[in-house]
Amino acid sequence: MENTEFKQVESCCAPTLEKKKVSPPEPLIQGELTHLPVVIIGAGPIGLAAAAHLIEADQSFIILEAGTKVGENISKWGHIRLFSPWQYNVDKAAGRLLTKKGWIAPAPDDLPTGHELRDLYLLPLAELPEIQSNLHLNSRVVGISRKNTDKMKTASREKQPFMIYVEEEGKAKRYEARAIIDASGTWGHANPVLASGVLTLGEQALRNHIFYGIPDVLAVDRERYIDRHIAVAGSGHSALNTLLDLTKLQELNSGMTLTWIMRKDHVEEAYGGEANDQLEARGELGRRIHELVDSGKISVVTPFHIQELKQEGKQITISGEQHGVIQEIAHIDEIIVNAGSRPDLSFLRELRLSIDPTTESVATLAPLIDPNVHSCGTVRPHGEKELRHMEHGLYIVGMKSYGRAPTFLMATGYEQVRSVVAFLAGDLEAATKVELDLPETGVCSLNSPQVQVAEQTSDCSSSCSN
Repeated sequence: MENTEFKQVESCCAPTLEKKKVSPPEPLIQGELTHLPVVIIGAGPIGLAAAAHLIEADQSFIILEAGTKVGENISKWGHIRLFSPWQYNVDKAAGRLLTKKGWIAPAPDDLPTGHELRDLYLLPLAELPEIQSNLHLNSRVVGISRKNTDKMKTASREKQPFMIYVEEEGKAKRYEARAIIDASGTWGHANPVLASGVLTLGEQALRNHIFYGIPDVLAVDRERYIDRHIAVAGSGHSALNTLLDLTKLQELNSGMTLTWIMRKDHVEEAYGGEANDQLEARGELGRRIHELVDSGKISVVTPFHIQELKQEGKQITISGEQHGVIQEIAHIDEIIVNAGSRPDLSFLRELRLSIDPTTESVATLAPLIDPNVHSCGTVRPHGEKELRHMEHGLYIVGMKSYGRAPTFLMATGYEQVRSVVAFLAGDLEAATKVELDLPETGVCSLNSPQVQVAEQTSDCSSSCSN
């Protein structure tokens, strides 16, 4: 990646800028800071995988997790079944550490739910003594800087350790680190429902009638949606799975009405490859939604750009633009927003980030993950080099490294941290040799009747998500 440097060549009063291309300096392993740990932010799959690789590399680390438990975000969508099988969901280093302790890996071709991913894999991993002793729960990172150095100061910057400011168990604490691996993800930072991406007071005022994510409509959230007119906003896999679960509840509740709102020009764009998808299960997901729309069980409004939410008595009116004309969708009781998510960069404000202005991903990744071009499995394998920032020693990995792009895969995150840790441990050859084995069309999500058939003879179920 190249940076542009502008050199002043005339007087200070009327400078002329000479444009010159320069390459950023190679990150250096900070010898004087090697006694300090690597701080990992987030105890989800990618953060714990980073810890496993650091253990194998004999590197010290600390994990800071904002939640009260490991994989807390996953537990919020635990009812959802992934369509990536176990073989893609277990990090290799983590698997080796667990196997040494007698852990029996799930069948590689089985599809775990979020709860199973956490209970059968993440919890046993976090309970390994080498990880448990370095895991800090209820520890929210509120800021990171260089020690005694704000964002503006350059002199001796790389010689200063990172200073991490944390709210831990209700108390303010500070940790020093030689490197940061931010695996905090994007969960909890959902995009607003408005097409503009702006969270308005009107949307906030209706928060008791808006759900961001995939509700458990067949269990704990069931009563919220019975006999309601529900609008689902979004066109990705989360929206498809939300709709599939809602139609199951609709079969038991004739008073439910479903309206699917999206910005795509044609609803067919949301179905994916269907029969032509190299991943049969993902194609089946689109096919089922196609059938439900054709049957009239789901009413589609597209292309529709939501501009305003208005409360009308106990219901909501959605106002937006369709084909250049302002239209309204009235008598809505509940809105489910599946419009993607965005990274929280606020606690990184004092660091020098290399972030793409469009995707909010790591800058070098942006051209590789354009969702208009790439499916989940066609992103070129990448590692430490592509994840570098201007702030040496800082790495944003996992879902957060993709910013707003929706094409991240867990297996991609595992390869990211393997490469980053190899670099931090001084194994430059291993850091550079990046490999990722995925199907050409990717491994994203599934809600397939084929899986329901398998449920009769195995532990699979029909719901899933990316």
